[in-house]
Amino acid sequence: MKIIILAAGIGSRLGNPFPKPLTPLKNGKSIMQMQVDNLTTKYDVDDINVVVGFKKNLIMERFPELTYVYNPFFDRTNTSKSLLQALKKHKGKSVLWLNGDVVFDQRLLDVIHPYVFEKKSFVAVNTSKVADEEVKYTLKDGYIHKLSKEVKNGLGEAVGINFIASTDIKSFIHRLQECEPNDYFERGLELAIEKDGVKIEAVDISAYNCMEVDFAEDLENVNNFL
Repeated sequence: MKIIILAAGIGSRLGNPFPKPLTPLKNGKSIMQMQVDNLTTKYDVDDINVVVGFKKNLIMERFPELTYVYNPFFDRTNTSKSLLQALKKHKGKSVLWLNGDVVFDQRLLDVIHPYVFEKKSFVAVNTSKVADEEVKYTLKDGYIHKLSKEVKNGLGEAVGINFIASTDIKSFIHRLQECEPNDYFERGLELAIEKDGVKIEAVDISAYNCMEVDFAEDLENVNNFL
């Protein structure tokens, strides 16, 4: 299995002059340092790949032990194309990926690991809240049916941590190629579900803190739970 951190975006909403994954937190670590520290408690650091773009050298110099994929169109594309850049290098392998702005409790990995081990594709979700501006989901026959910010009557929010099994990755890559440049990767998952019948589970991690840092308010909330 490979792990991909999506860290190519400009992150303009937070207003940093540097990549958002390098945002310092109250505990003295950056967002990305927390991610790497947590991931390496259970997985091999050599399996972590980072998609970079905006001011990529700042990230690469800070984390020289990681492997990198460059998205040269980071200023014109969204996460569907950044993820595609990395997945094309790992055809036939299962992949766990996360957005580069997610701060999460290390114990969350114990919840998702059985799905990784059994190679069951999933999206990690928080069922305790359903905010309008977040990616939401619905279920059909126990699996994810719709997954986007436009979903009505969503059952919860996607938290930015996801897994695609090796048996599903070929379909997912194909559908990401169909996505528009500004689509989020969730659109690729929706297409794989709709057109290829890929079964993706919703794994509830609501018991643990997990938050994407988009705005100053998010950063304040993260620092409060740290």
